[in-house]
Amino acid sequence: MQDQTAQVDDLRLVALPSAVNCAELFVRFTLTEWHVPQIIDDVRETAKRMVLAVIATVVEGADPTMITIRLRLRGATVVVEVQDDRSSPRLVVPRSLASKKAGLETLSRGRQLIWCELPLPTGMDATVVPLPRRGTTRAAPPRSKEIDEAVDLNNDVMQRILDGLRKDDPTI
Repeated sequence: MQDQTAQVDDLRLVALPSAVNCAELFVRFTLTEWHVPQIIDDVRETAKRMVLAVIATVVEGADPTMITIRLRLRGATVVVEVQDDRSSPRLVVPRSLASKKAGLETLSRGRQLIWCELPLPTGMDATVVPLPRRGTTRAAPPRSKEIDEAVDLNNDVMQRILDGLRKDDPTI
């Protein structure tokens, strides 16, 4: 098994109650894009608990901060990470994650990161997850002459309609 990260997606949010809904949408979108919808509910609930834990400490301290939620596809797991950007850490791993492989790390400048590993579906690992292709865009196909003529015709028709409407309005 390979433990290198195969894919990472993250989202920065203001640590407000609305971040919980944004985190849930982010998880749903990312896992759908990674073609692993079987684990959406478990990952979504885990991310929700982690974001709530961070927000609870922010409310206690009353200092606005940014948080980063990150999903990392690695080996046979999806790692959910929530990073607090404050320099005075007060985070704890939520008790609801006690049955899962989870932890808390202190990063540079006193920032903290809560993480939790969740297994991919049986028989699946990061090497077989069909990841989205990004970074390349297709050029638009060349337009045919008939389409250009139809556009010109439509523009002429629209102009005649507008001219007719102006003639009927005595204020113009």
